[in-house]
Amino acid sequence: MRCFTVLGPSQTGKSTIVEKLGSLEGAPRKSNSPYGLNLTEFSFGNEAWCALDAPGGNEALVHAQHALLASDACILCVSPAPDEAVLAAPYLRVIEASGTPCILFVNRMDEPRGRLRDVIAALQDYAGHTLLLRQIPIREDDRIVGSCDLISERAWRYREGQTSALIAIPESAAERESEARTELLEHLSEFDDWLLEELIEDREPQSDALYAISSRVLKENRIIPVLIGAASHGNGMMRLMKALRHEAPPIDMLRKRLASAGTVDEGKLTAVSFHAYHRQNVGKTVLVRALGEGLRQGVSLGGASLGAVQDPANGRSNSVVLPAPGEVFATVKSDHLPVPSLLTSDAAVAAPEWTEPPTPMLERILVPGSERDENKLSETLAKLSEADRGLKVRQEEGTGAQLVCAQGPVHLRDLCRTLSDVFHIAVTDRTPSPIYRETISKPSEVHYRHRKQTGGAGQFADVKLSIHPNGRGQGFTFGETVKGGVVPRNYIPAVEAGAREAMDKGPLGFQVIDVGVTLTDGQHHTVDSSEYAFRTAAKMGVRQALSEGSAVLMQPVFRSEIHIPSVYSGNLVQIVSALKGQVLGFDRDETAKGWDIFRALVPGGALDELARALRSATQGIGYFSKTFDHFEELYGKEADAIVKTHGMQRAEH
Repeated sequence: MRCFTVLGPSQTGKSTIVEKLGSLEGAPRKSNSPYGLNLTEFSFGNEAWCALDAPGGNEALVHAQHALLASDACILCVSPAPDEAVLAAPYLRVIEASGTPCILFVNRMDEPRGRLRDVIAALQDYAGHTLLLRQIPIREDDRIVGSCDLISERAWRYREGQTSALIAIPESAAERESEARTELLEHLSEFDDWLLEELIEDREPQSDALYAISSRVLKENRIIPVLIGAASHGNGMMRLMKALRHEAPPIDMLRKRLASAGTVDEGKLTAVSFHAYHRQNVGKTVLVRALGEGLRQGVSLGGASLGAVQDPANGRSNSVVLPAPGEVFATVKSDHLPVPSLLTSDAAVAAPEWTEPPTPMLERILVPGSERDENKLSETLAKLSEADRGLKVRQEEGTGAQLVCAQGPVHLRDLCRTLSDVFHIAVTDRTPSPIYRETISKPSEVHYRHRKQTGGAGQFADVKLSIHPNGRGQGFTFGETVKGGVVPRNYIPAVEAGAREAMDKGPLGFQVIDVGVTLTDGQHHTVDSSEYAFRTAAKMGVRQALSEGSAVLMQPVFRSEIHIPSVYSGNLVQIVSALKGQVLGFDRDETAKGWDIFRALVPGGALDELARALRSATQGIGYFSKTFDHFEELYGKEADAIVKTHGMQRAEH
């Protein structure tokens, strides 16, 4: 079985392409997962094929990445509008990082929305590989009625519901065909000395030789050929499928590519897992592509026994026919298989680095509808995050509530639907609160005496403390200058412990940071003094001093690394400034053509708005990662509102 992925932006007709390709020679067999990855098996040219239809939208980019891991080649489906070329930038970036041979298909050519050359030029801004036009459209007025193949120099006229008719190249297209063919041959000659010599000697190379060269350079991932058509009318589908059949590399090339990228012994590489989902009453289902012989239920794969092997299209057990190299199968009761991973008989090796999804930008607290679902929710989210690497799960600081980091609102909606439909856990979501701190702005002195007399031994401790603000990032410090044993040395650690306890909550209700405490004097009682008494005295004394130290609210500031196509870079300074952030600078992204990396400092409370603004300004393409940098003072009405809201929330709990 040969396998390819169809990927690209939403609304470009990917699913229609798969449907038409699968129906060229009979009816296809189709399945889909709750996460949107559709799998279609069909026959063409006496061969078995599997098409992986990756969902569009950048929030689902991780599923396209994982599908590429199991694919011999891919089809990148794009719009015929030049101004929409940027939408394909994330997919070109992933394809080139993966090393997957790619055919670019300009779909919906029946809609006159710009010149094809302008589309290719706009896409080339984001492609490290040369985009090489293999066909040109044949036009009548504003309509595209056919295409001309630049290698065979044959022309076809589209016929609705029928195969295209072979025609002579129209005079109106002859000059454009000649120019485009010359350009094609010049590019191909860069990879073939024989062709270069033929062109220098002004000899006309044979079509068969050109097809062989084109096939080789695609297998070697040297160029990205460009084909055109309109899938909704069936136009260009046969030519696209023939290109895949003759030019896409065999599975041996995939095994070699994965072994090299994943530092796995090619001879031991048996399979690759690339997708997983959960089904009600079934559990985790893992999709696997066989790369070697002998896979069946019970054999060792990934370091443990392989569970039941099923047909991915209908879920039926397939214990008689063993998956041959290249075949895709589903397996249940194989929870030990991580997704994605490269699988040998005794180990599951981490997938190459390029399969890492973009950093999730949307953070939400999930609140279960009932108390009995709280523990179940935690366990279920852990399972789902194993199957979906675009999802990150952790606990909210302070409350311990379930905090999920999703790729975006659509990803979050799909997660909530899965929780409800598969696991019967109804949840609502809310925005998490940024982690605020407080400090003091002026020093203070305090004299605190703790005295308590109960029936037996009493409690006595007397401390004089000096409290002062520390430098930013210095944290809590403690020192002592007592003399003459007024506070015995063995009680001084208890004073420090009490001072640290007082930092847990300051007068504004937040944890206190960047404060220094010095024990300057005190008294003790030979009978009633104890570690507990001095810890209590220090704790109460420091709390009193903090209330006199002019408390200041501190907001977290994050260092953000923002990745966007260069065409959107002009908007970013305004976005960051509007969020009271600071742009630190930007560079060209050396790993992805046409992309920039911005570095900025952004207040923690503005990160959610940054995600929204970035999605809006970049049509959902831009993304950012963040790391905590420092805390800084926050004053005025904004600080007052945060303190008031925090106080109300504490009162509710």
